[in-house]
Amino acid sequence: MKKLFFLLIPNLLFAQFTNELSIPPTLDGTTFNLTIDESTRQFFAGQTTQTIGFNGDFLGPTLIFKQGDAIDITVNNALDEPTTVHWHGMHVSPEDDGGPHTIIAAGAAWNPDFTVLDRATTFWYHPHLHEKTNEHVTKGAAGLIIIQSTAEEALTLPRTYGEDDIPLIIQCKSFNNQNQLDERGNDTHFMVNGTLDPYLEVPSQMVRFRVINGSNERVLNLGFEDDRTFYQIGSDGGLLTAPVELNRVRLASGERAELVVNFSGESGSTLGMITYASEFGPGIPGGGGGGAQGFDGLDTEFMEIRVGDQTASPVTSISMALATHTPWNESEADYEREITMDGGGPGNPFSLDNALFDIDLINEQVTLDDIEIWTITNNTGLAHPFHIHDVQFYILDKNGVAPPANEQGLKDVVLVEANQSVRFITKFEDFADPQVPYMYHCHILPHEDGGMMGQFVVVEEEVALNFEEIRKQFRIYPNPVTDRIIRVLMPDQLDPQSTVGFTIFDLAGKEISHFPSTVCGPTNLKVLYLEEYNPGIYTLSVLVDGQYESSMRMIIK
Repeated sequence: MKKLFFLLIPNLLFAQFTNELSIPPTLDGTTFNLTIDESTRQFFAGQTTQTIGFNGDFLGPTLIFKQGDAIDITVNNALDEPTTVHWHGMHVSPEDDGGPHTIIAAGAAWNPDFTVLDRATTFWYHPHLHEKTNEHVTKGAAGLIIIQSTAEEALTLPRTYGEDDIPLIIQCKSFNNQNQLDERGNDTHFMVNGTLDPYLEVPSQMVRFRVINGSNERVLNLGFEDDRTFYQIGSDGGLLTAPVELNRVRLASGERAELVVNFSGESGSTLGMITYASEFGPGIPGGGGGGAQGFDGLDTEFMEIRVGDQTASPVTSISMALATHTPWNESEADYEREITMDGGGPGNPFSLDNALFDIDLINEQVTLDDIEIWTITNNTGLAHPFHIHDVQFYILDKNGVAPPANEQGLKDVVLVEANQSVRFITKFEDFADPQVPYMYHCHILPHEDGGMMGQFVVVEEEVALNFEEIRKQFRIYPNPVTDRIIRVLMPDQLDPQSTVGFTIFDLAGKEISHFPSTVCGPTNLKVLYLEEYNPGIYTLSVLVDGQYESSMRMIIK
């Protein structure tokens, strides 16, 4: 098929592919060093674009972890502003998760360490600073994670990185008139692994693609120019039970899929990889007739594949039995939760449960080792990808219908279509921390930054209240206090109906302020506002149920 630069042939957009696809370098072992920093890259001849990258000018190295290994990572923040780094999809403790609470100050370093508990799969990493995620990811701060395992290595699958096992970080970007990346603009270019107009040379055999939709918003509907069938072998959280034969795979922002395509006997041929947006309705980001954003509703070829000779040891067939899945049964569920997606339209931002994200409010409290069913109901006119940290889940149904075979594996992102609902089941195990929360949110990055996010803590099973044992668990966060807002983290063992009152004393023991008693409530956080306090050292006294008292030293800067 002849390809002309941006030639529009009813609903099909072609490009001229002149740049060899960049393959991110790899880091492996158990000790990793990452530096996030500002840089520049010439995406267009003679034009310099400001970027952010990990260990380079754009994107980052592929991190290769082995299941069961103890991993130690140092993340150096060389930016002139704070950031965080989230290991998207990984089952790690909340303090290692890299959410909005785990801020790496400018010039500082963060040192998460954890054991890799996940199955063999494809994850990714990216910043997660509240209200800055979109900007940092847009400018290039993202990278791939590959989890390896002995179970996966025993299967017949392509796995030679960069040769027959190819990472594809697909992103739709907006360049403004000065050729700068703009997180607020309409999409102007597709890129793969940071390469514009890419071509990829593959051998004439089975080739594995590890695909991430790293776009800020756009949903992809992937297929090939000749409408060929291919296999999906893995979803967000690992391999499927068996390969699923498809000719399209839909991926929302943040979703991943592992695909295997058979190019045997095709040496010398070329083939376009296409996102078929014309097959989407107007409620899917990126669908809808080619209007507001340049690619909307258009079937767009974004990469050319050039088939060459076989490798010395080609994979020409793949295992038909991949992984064992034993989803939890609905009858095992300890608790059911309902989350709604709301808002939309001028002056009515998208939200969860009709509330915007408040970093000081714990929205949900989960008990360790509980199996839960979550129902996500979308009351808006736009599809939103729902992502949860900490766990992988199994989709029970979408609007009452069982999910297709390629969505019956482990997931951490699910697209909830407009005016529909999705139910999933999961288990919250291994990690509990009443103070540091995990996130759940829409993975459309402008929506996430705009407040379409909530947070939950996982806590140990409730025990009888013994105040003498738990009085030392009261905490002030942060301490020293820098913004005249005091956040008091209270033990989660307190009865939600308990009353709490607060009194502040100076160093001489003189009472400065008294806050009337209020009901403790379902969360473990109380917020006190001290706008007119002078810098100094104070004592905060907490009185529970009018009889139990705990005191904490507090510094106000």
